[in-house]
Amino acid sequence: MADTVLYEVTDGLATITLNRPEAMNALNVAAKVALREAVESAAADETVRAVLLTAAGERAFCVGQDLKEHIGLLVEGSGQVMSTVKEHYNPIVRALTSMPKPVVAGVNGVAAGAGFGFALAADYRVVAETAAFNTSFAGVGLTADSGISFTLPRVVGPGRAADLLLFPRNISAQDAYELGIANRLVPAGELRAEAEKVARALAEGPTVAYAALKEAVAYGFSHSLAETLEKEDELQTRAGASEDHTIAVRAFVNKEKPTYLGR
Repeated sequence: MADTVLYEVTDGLATITLNRPEAMNALNVAAKVALREAVESAAADETVRAVLLTAAGERAFCVGQDLKEHIGLLVEGSGQVMSTVKEHYNPIVRALTSMPKPVVAGVNGVAAGAGFGFALAADYRVVAETAAFNTSFAGVGLTADSGISFTLPRVVGPGRAADLLLFPRNISAQDAYELGIANRLVPAGELRAEAEKVARALAEGPTVAYAALKEAVAYGFSHSLAETLEKEDELQTRAGASEDHTIAVRAFVNKEKPTYLGR
């Protein structure tokens, strides 16, 4: 991976770190390519049982598109300007949301535009008390991308999503927690350690069950109750056949702590 994004796998946990703190982790082309490669690598790696997506520095998680690079491409009339949604953002969000393992976002600072979208694409968000969120798109004459038109209404409801998209402004970490955007708030100095603790606990958990839970929730949003019940039956059959289920039941009966294998 390019040094704009750091990628490391340790004991089943893949840590992906946006690494342009001097630019508030804005997404230039190099960073977008590297992030796409990192997320797709984590999704495909069977040894990875959970993913932590976070960022370097204290000011920003990711402020979205690098507008300095963007304006240069606009002036040049480059066809690359708007192709980034199809080439970069869409594959990143698809990989985050569809990988059969949990994704934790450790939001250390401002998450705006696509940065907000990537945080929402994670399954769980640990957020620094000094962080903030901003949809940003309408503020630069653009519509939503990075999946935010799908994820945001499902988290905060369609009415509040419309308000946040039409009138972009900073949402404090506390407000984000009350809206359901943040799952856990921590002091800024504890963000990295707490996010890693959460992600590592998931990496040590019943991976097959987590994958099924992730798939079930996504399926239930767009299907009827009858269809969802059928999907639950299918997924429960899969989870019930896993080694981890047997390990968990045996540990429960023996009053022991289970050690999951992720299969």
